[in-house]
Amino acid sequence: QVQLIESGGGLVQAGGSLRLSCAASGRTYSSYAMGWFRQAPGKEREFVASVSCSGGSAYYSDSVKGRFTISTDNLKTTVYLQMNSLKPEDTAVYYCAADKDPYNDNLSGLNAYWGQGTQVTVSS
Repeated sequence: QVQLIESGGGLVQAGGSLRLSCAASGRTYSSYAMGWFRQAPGKEREFVASVSCSGGSAYYSDSVKGRFTISTDNLKTTVYLQMNSLKPEDTAVYYCAADKDPYNDNLSGLNAYWGQGTQVTVSS
């Protein structure tokens, strides 16, 4: 069974940092794009960051570019999201995602496995 488990969420002050982790199991992930989405109350789920199927490229939404960094181990058994210079508007539930289809460069979220989410709250 494919399983994605997020951890590392919590409460942090504006300007602070937080590191999220996603532990992946149930299949091999080396040829699949993986990444992070987030959803704030009353808003649609939005893309945050992803790593390509090869692990050689990273992609970020404009709202987090320059502040967040995504990384993985060699086999993508763990995916990290380092979040720096956090803002109150970053407050959301963050979801780990893994593409169901191999060899896609970017992660669309249209056909993916999802974790249960971890809450990130940034105070002002």
